[in-house]
Amino acid sequence: MLDWLRTLLLPAENPNITQSIVVIMLAVGTGIFFGRLKLGKITFGVSAVMFTGLILGHFGYRIETHILDFIRDFGLILFVYGIGLQVGPSFFSSFRNEGLKFNILAVSTVLLGGLITALLFHFTGLKIEDLVGIMSGSVTNTPGLGAAKNTIEELQHTFPGRPFNDPTIGYAITYPLGVFGIIGVVILSKILLKINPETEMRRFRMAKINRELPLVHMKMRVTNPEFFGKSIFQATKDFGRPIVISRLKHSGSAAVQSPTADMLMRDRDVLMLVGLENDLKDFIAIVGRPSTDQFIESDEDIHSRNIFVTKASAIHKTLAELDLYNTYDLKVTRVFRAGREILPRPSLELFYGDKLRVIGAKDAITEVEKIIGNSEKKLLEPDFLSLFGGLLLGVILGSIPIVIPNLPVPLKLGFAAGPLIVALLISRFGGISFIHSYINNGAIYFMKDFGICMFFAAVGIHAGDGFYENFVKYNGWMWLLYGSAITFIPLILMVIIGRFILKINYLQLAGIMSGSYTDPAALSFSTNYLDSDIPVQSYAQVYPLVTIFRIFVASLLILLLT
Repeated sequence: MLDWLRTLLLPAENPNITQSIVVIMLAVGTGIFFGRLKLGKITFGVSAVMFTGLILGHFGYRIETHILDFIRDFGLILFVYGIGLQVGPSFFSSFRNEGLKFNILAVSTVLLGGLITALLFHFTGLKIEDLVGIMSGSVTNTPGLGAAKNTIEELQHTFPGRPFNDPTIGYAITYPLGVFGIIGVVILSKILLKINPETEMRRFRMAKINRELPLVHMKMRVTNPEFFGKSIFQATKDFGRPIVISRLKHSGSAAVQSPTADMLMRDRDVLMLVGLENDLKDFIAIVGRPSTDQFIESDEDIHSRNIFVTKASAIHKTLAELDLYNTYDLKVTRVFRAGREILPRPSLELFYGDKLRVIGAKDAITEVEKIIGNSEKKLLEPDFLSLFGGLLLGVILGSIPIVIPNLPVPLKLGFAAGPLIVALLISRFGGISFIHSYINNGAIYFMKDFGICMFFAAVGIHAGDGFYENFVKYNGWMWLLYGSAITFIPLILMVIIGRFILKINYLQLAGIMSGSYTDPAALSFSTNYLDSDIPVQSYAQVYPLVTIFRIFVASLLILLLT
């Protein structure tokens, strides 16, 4: 009577579509459940889907071949595209600070891992497909595995009679080593280096004191006779540092106005300033003194409001082109983008999803909303035209053949690097035509986690088919030994060079370690173990470039050494 249920839930050698969907749901559902359980301070999150997939595959569960290929590749595309949109803004801006140093260290680790893999190929006699799988698992790099599989498929089309091993086997055997290896190095290095997280936090804050400071507002009164009768434009120009005078109240008057650039300052005028704290203090010291006047903050005549850029009429327009002040008597005092505060300047180009802080008359703000949009509801709804347009561009870029002399087939960026690069560029330039970079955080997290769950389920179930037999057949203990060399040698050198030569804060170094091995489980552990979110920042700074290099290294090793 329950035969239909047994057919649906029990393993099948040749599953139909419904059975394949059930297997995917079992792998993802059980993986998410176990990923939430804590082993000490360790939680595996979505990485546990890989392990439950291995177990299900070992016990005979299968996914129909074409469905497996589709969810593996499409899941990878969604994952890397979501990562690109999420970390893109901080990735590019980080190069102005310590990001260049972080990325050089992280990429050097990637290249060293590739060199160790090539040496193992020459001295062990293993096929390069197996070693690339071992390398990808040892550094928990999913996009690298995807790139290797894409390259092998291209080679199989070019050389149809030539056998190639599946790198997924080596990946599955060494993946747990990669996860626990990074966590082990974080624990041991903290103990051996006698790291105190609180001390490191204080050092981090001191190092950041002159960088990435938030914008603040201050009130002042004009008392320096040299500035009486001088225009707002001339005063700020002579000062030489970017500040915004958002409000002005003449002495003896309760009327607050948004000053034009040609407005002249008078004795005892009260100004509201916006900018970096030290810049404002210096300007106040030159022009006058701090003020406690409360009327300058009055909203009776002048209002302050946040407006979101959601209309095409404002997207990719500069503040000078919109000319909100001369047209609507409104002044933009701040622009919020991707978690950053930006001081407005005439040449600043607006992106979809930007939030503008404006001040002016209530009726004028209402009129400007019609031009800029300010539809928070629209921002909550994913723009699927933009999303799938970006994914399409990523797939096209990843499919472009790059001909390199002496390689048997053209090199392609593949489904991993193509969408990642497109997402980074879109997030950097705010979009391409109708494709924009803004997707609300909830949608990005869903897309990213959904994609990696699909990929892990497909890879795990496929690798679990004959996993024990393969472990015995290929002498899995030796593969773990080879993987240990790829995991630990670059990590140990990274800690030594990063800590003692480059003098990198340990909290940031822990994030670089996790980012260099693209390991979210190690990142989650580091933030809990060190009781700090600082590792997340350095993880995001190195992740995109590391992912691109791991994709290239995996593909080039296959092409050069097969």
